[in-house]
Amino acid sequence: MSITLSKPNPIAQKAFRHDINGLRAWAVVAVVLYHFGVPGFTGGFVGVDVFFVISGFLMTSIIISGLEQGCFSLWGFYLARARRIIPALLVLSLCLLILGWFWLPSADYKILGSHAATALAFVSNLKFWREAGYFDAASHEKWLLHTWSLSVEWQFYILLPLGCLLLWHWLGRTAVKWVLIATGLLSLLLSIYASVRWPGAAFYLLPARAWEMLAGGIVWWATRVQPMPRKLALFAEVAGFSLIIISIFFFNPSMQWPGYLALVPVLRAMLVLGAQRQNSLLTANYVARRLGASSYSIYLWHWPLVVLLTYAGETANPLWIVGGIGLSVLLGEVSYRWVENITRSKLASLHKIKESLTISIPVGIAALASCFVYLTNGVDFDARYGATSEKSKYIDTYSRDNYLTTYVKAQYKLECDFFDADAYVAKKSSIPATCAKNHSGNGVFLWGDSHAQALSFGIRNHIDDGVDFYQIASSGCQPHIGGDTATTGEFKVACDSSNQAAIDAITRLKPKIVIMAQRYDHDKNHYNIIAQRLLDIGVKKIVIIGPVPQWQPTLPRTIALRHFDKADKVFSDSAFDKNVFLIDERMKRQFATSNDVTYISLLDQLCQDGKCLAKVDDNNTPLVWDYGHLSLPGSDFIVGHVLSKNSVFGTFLK
Repeated sequence: MSITLSKPNPIAQKAFRHDINGLRAWAVVAVVLYHFGVPGFTGGFVGVDVFFVISGFLMTSIIISGLEQGCFSLWGFYLARARRIIPALLVLSLCLLILGWFWLPSADYKILGSHAATALAFVSNLKFWREAGYFDAASHEKWLLHTWSLSVEWQFYILLPLGCLLLWHWLGRTAVKWVLIATGLLSLLLSIYASVRWPGAAFYLLPARAWEMLAGGIVWWATRVQPMPRKLALFAEVAGFSLIIISIFFFNPSMQWPGYLALVPVLRAMLVLGAQRQNSLLTANYVARRLGASSYSIYLWHWPLVVLLTYAGETANPLWIVGGIGLSVLLGEVSYRWVENITRSKLASLHKIKESLTISIPVGIAALASCFVYLTNGVDFDARYGATSEKSKYIDTYSRDNYLTTYVKAQYKLECDFFDADAYVAKKSSIPATCAKNHSGNGVFLWGDSHAQALSFGIRNHIDDGVDFYQIASSGCQPHIGGDTATTGEFKVACDSSNQAAIDAITRLKPKIVIMAQRYDHDKNHYNIIAQRLLDIGVKKIVIIGPVPQWQPTLPRTIALRHFDKADKVFSDSAFDKNVFLIDERMKRQFATSNDVTYISLLDQLCQDGKCLAKVDDNNTPLVWDYGHLSLPGSDFIVGHVLSKNSVFGTFLK
């Protein structure tokens, strides 16, 4: 499709922009160092936001300049984006699928297949939105998680030229500019609201991200005719890179994102782009030029290497981190030279129809292969070693889909959860009355999140026959009095309902003992306020259970990779999350002299000299079935061999 409208634009920018290339370098460095966990780069994820601004700037320039010159082709635009993005992504996806064939267990290979298919279809952002949060523990085991940003950009590439074409035809050139500005403002407002109400959707979906790309377009409109004066440009660049430092070093993943805070890196990128300083030492030096040129390929290859370090349990090893960063740059350079450059020039020389087929056929084949992997449960056939090895089968046993059977869910009493973990939404209906029913005057109440649920099986398995057991525990929900402040979105809806129901039930039942447990951040919870409220209600004993040993990657993977054929049940491993020790120490200090609250340190009982209990028997049965949720045998072990030694638990256990 071509269109001839308006007069040509003599100011269309064709010269290579060193500032844009250099800004790409800064962005990819921030993202890579953040993902590899380099200290000081807790806000490095803002590099993605910078990429969005750059994309918006360039796409607006291409589209509007083409319309003004009467030579814009919609088909040509899409093909140009395809030859820029798809070849390197296709190569990466095929490499992972091939390596996964030989190495990954069926459950992991199935997940990779689904992620590869959605990445190649540029809808992976929708997939990851429905699965989990970007900063959750499982994210570091998803090989193509980073492709969500490519999907967002591709969706923007589809809609932007269509919108501009229609507006240009119906309302004229000026209307295009003002509608894009208005759309950007609406998207920003939506992003601010959604970051609080629906944080997952705000992070992953285009409507809450479009304003970042449209901001780049606004810069192009504002500076295309009259560049900044030299001194002002220097000031703008310095201000822009000052905001780089602020956002990279002072932001962190716990912040609501993107929301209003994303204005900082977006404004930073806008200032640098607006300055247009082509000879800046910050963007035009040799390193920036090289990294900027290969930034896309570096971005593609770095994340699988981060996941590989996670699998290896070496995410805290400086040598592995340096090696991973170096290999990211090397693979990025190889991909840039031998995939990006070659395919781009070859494809550009073809007729549009032939080019379209040359791109779409391999992508279609790869997507079908990915779907096959998914539909066959990770090619769970004897022909694939990754599906038949003893270690792979062991890992498969403890995958979420395989382990959380209907029976296991019942043992954890998941019917008493206000959050539907399968649908990833708060339940619209209430929990069954049986979760907090019957009152003998001798009850035990369990309150907390999914880690409290995991304790449920063991407690009920050992509780005295004459003691009532009550449970209100919801996924992701720490005990709170009043509105929950630790969660957002659907989790907050569920948590507010869960905590209010727990307080109401405790007030009504007046159990003798209330047991609280959660994943982490025990030290950040307001347990003193909660304890006082419970004492006022009439609760006699308040118990807080500390965190269990936690692992990244999951404990079954850690056992399979390095401890499968070893008899040791207690061992040290780089995959162990040592941060839980810090939480535990703070909690022990907080309640060391308390007469009202009993804090039980599980780590004191399970760990010694840097080694922690990981297996509960001689058959490699893991204490936790994932990163930190007690397996059924693990729950039984914790209660029967650890908690039973506590004087409070001794009053109601057999």
